[in-house]
This record gives sequence, C-alpha cells and structure tokens, in this order.
Amino acid sequence: MKKLNYDRVYFIGVGGIGMSALARWFNATGYMVLGYDKTPSELTANLASEGIAIHYKDDTQNIPSNATKENTLIIYTPAIPTSHKEFTYFKEKGFTIKKRAEVLGDISQNYFTVAVAGTHGKTTTSSMIAHLLHFAEVDITGFIGGIATNFNSNLVIGKTGKAIAVIEADEFDRSFLHLSPNIAVVTSTDADHLDIYGDANALKNSFKAFISKLKADGKLLISQKANESLEGINGTEYGLESKSVRAKNIAIGDGVFTFDYVDENTKIEGLQLALPGFHNVENALAAIRTSLLLDVPAQKIKEGVASYLGVKRRFEFVFKSDASIYIDDYAHHPEELNAFIKSAKALYPTKKLTVIFQPHLFSRTQDFSKGFAKALDQADEVWLLAIYPARELPIEGVTSQLILNQMALVKKQLMTNEEVINKIEAIPIGLFATLGAGDIDQLVPQIKSVLQKKYAHA
Repeated sequence: MKKLNYDRVYFIGVGGIGMSALARWFNATGYMVLGYDKTPSELTANLASEGIAIHYKDDTQNIPSNATKENTLIIYTPAIPTSHKEFTYFKEKGFTIKKRAEVLGDISQNYFTVAVAGTHGKTTTSSMIAHLLHFAEVDITGFIGGIATNFNSNLVIGKTGKAIAVIEADEFDRSFLHLSPNIAVVTSTDADHLDIYGDANALKNSFKAFISKLKADGKLLISQKANESLEGINGTEYGLESKSVRAKNIAIGDGVFTFDYVDENTKIEGLQLALPGFHNVENALAAIRTSLLLDVPAQKIKEGVASYLGVKRRFEFVFKSDASIYIDDYAHHPEELNAFIKSAKALYPTKKLTVIFQPHLFSRTQDFSKGFAKALDQADEVWLLAIYPARELPIEGVTSQLILNQMALVKKQLMTNEEVINKIEAIPIGLFATLGAGDIDQLVPQIKSVLQKKYAHA
C-alpha cells in the first residue's frame, strides 16, 4: 500500500485499545512510533516491548528535537483534554494532527474493508470475523477493539497489500463516519453515548449515516433488533429468529452453545461455540454470513467457530472448579448486562449468581439507572462499586446509590474494592462475575488469587 508522507507517528493517548492497535500497525509497517499515555498498563508495557517509545508525563521536553511538522504525524484520542501541553505544542507549531478514526479511515481506503459497528457486540463480532477469515487462510489486516485471544493482540497484520481489512467501527464521537466499507455489519443501535448524541434519535441517525457510507456495491448485515430500530434499512437481516439469517436448534451443554446456521442458500449444522451466550450466537451469525460472502467454505467456517477463543473481558472465564466459577465481562450498558446475566444463568441454572458491577460514566448512569437496576435484579446478589468517571466530572446526585435505590433485589449493597476481596475470602462463592468498562479489571487478578486458594482443589 502507499506509504504516508511521514517517517514517524506520535500518539497522544497511545495506551487506549483503539489507539494501540493503530500504533502497532504503524510500527509493523515501518514507521517510527512514539508517544504519551497517562498511566502505565499491561498494554503499554507490551507496546514498549514491541519497540514503541512511551512516556507518562505530559511534558514538551519529552518531544524529540528532530520531530518536525514535515516528518511527524500526530494522532490523538478525543479523551485527551485540549489543555494537554504536548497537544498544545503540536497545534501551535503547525503539525498535522488527526483523530485516530480519521487515520483509520485513511488507511482503510487501501483495503477491501469489512466494518463492524454497534453499541454492543462489535468487538466480539469483528474478532470472530477476523478469526474465521484468518483460520481459512484469507489474508487479513484486523483492527479490533479488544485483545482477541486467538491472536493475543488487538491487531492482525496482513501479509500482502491485498489483505482484507476487518475494522471495529466505533460510534463514539461519530468516529465510524470516516469509513467507507465494502461490507458493513450493524450489531445493535441501543441508546448509548447520550452525552455525545443528546438523544436516541440522533444516535440512530448516525448509524444511518454510517450505512450510507457503504460503497456503491457494498453489502449490509444488520441484526433483527437494529433493523427494527432503524425502521427497515435495506440490508440482510440476521438474528436468532430472523427470517433471513438465523440460528436453529440452539442447545447448551458443557459450557458450549451448539446451533445450526441457516440462510436462504446455506445450512451449517452442529456449530459449536465455546464463547457462551445467546447474544454471542447472534454475533456468530453475522461472522458466518460475512465469511460466506467472502467465499469461505462451510466446513472451514464450522472448524473456525469451534476454534474461536473469544476476546479478553468478553465472557472470559477467569477461574473454574467444581465448586466455583468466576467470569469477567466488559458489560457496561443495560442491554449488555441483561444479555450476560441471562446467558450465565442459562449456562449454570443451579448455581447462585453474584454480580459485582462498576457503573461507567456519570452521564450513562444518570441516563440508564432504571435499566441497570432492572437488569441487575435478575442476579441472585449484587455488589455495586462506585462509578468510574473516565473523562467526566461528577454530576450532583448521580452515584451508584441511584441504581441501588431502584433495584427490587433484596441482596444488594455498595462496596469498595477492599470490601469485595474481604467478602470473597469470607463467604462461599458459587457463580461470580465482575462486570464493567472502568478499572474493575484491576480487581480480577486479586479475585482470581483468592478463589484459587479457596477452591483450586475443590
């Protein structure tokens, strides 16, 4: 592909899941890559081990003196405040500064592109498409919004310039409007990011705008619920009970969902998906249909589905014994909580489900507190952590107590991280889940360690 007119790329906010995939792509394709992130993490440590120079103090002294506006492209994430010193320096010096989404759009123009959008389900679906194609030896470049277990990365690098690009298309800040895909998948359009969009209709209109960006001969796959939400967009509908692309004979056993894939031309029987969840069966329908559109043989698809290992923090089994099972998931929207809890209880109907949930964003908690409460009421016991603020300042009256007050469940309480660990040490744990998109993942190793000590030989 055509090389950009820069020798180096400087990332402001390099440690984000989307930014890091892009940084890895530039690093793997011959550019010097460096940049800033607010805090060290496992992901930034991995980037550093790959040869990407990262610093954690916002200081213009960290900018190399030989970085010029002619040789260096600046890429930033919208999560960076405009008061950021390095960002301000580059702006004042006339450097070319682009958002991640804009650069990803530029890169995608060089590829046949499959773009997967949706307020939830897009990471699993895009990673599954990438895996099925890669398993079938289709040359791909994949930009995924999570660490795909099969690749142990959020990036898959193609071997040739003719690789198919599989891209997770982010609706936040309307980023996905920079893409013009050949195949578009829309997994869901449930109201979210209302701090950006204002209301649900504006979000839906943004998805319609994304669909309109399809190439002239492009193909659209859209979930049944999303299609109903957008009032009958002209595309191929998929869903567990859709008339077009659907799943039949869904069964659950030994931690595996089995089902048949059926569309107007093809039937693939006895598919085995080790990533549990009815919602993941639906995600698999989109991945299978996409693979068929790209001429992957049915038998290869069946083998690929069976070998798919999922994405870190998407129904991730952290610990398993006869007595105790611990699952970690990124769910941070009421619909995601609802899907997770229903699937976990269907998978383990005899076990008591305890959920620890960390709400993400004050605005999302304010907008969906009733939905969170209703979804969490389906668990047997719920522990709520304080809201993870991310990019936001507090909103008066909006705390985790807002959700707790609307829950009908009797066994519910607010807890701190320390209280969580102490309680897990003190009581029997049958089926346990940590849910949320904030820093709740930092609790995971501690919880795993406690459960290993308690139940490893149970």
